[in-house]
Amino acid sequence: MKELLRTNDLTLIAFARALLSGEGIDCFAMDVHMSALEGSIGILPRRLMVREDDLSRARRVLLDNGFELEET
Repeated sequence: MKELLRTNDLTLIAFARALLSGEGIDCFAMDVHMSALEGSIGILPRRLMVREDDLSRARRVLLDNGFELEET
């Protein structure tokens, strides 16, 4: 699995997952339970992972929908 997106914004994760699901791209959100360690204040970013084979297509989907992604 490769990291596609890293953010503290839960709405971006939800939106990205919906977009990827609509394109038939499987994704997995990591670090979603870290809030228990941080006291639920949202300082630790969550990561959205995709299969390596889907990475370029997933990046294109998010970029086409206004996401700003880090270069890999």
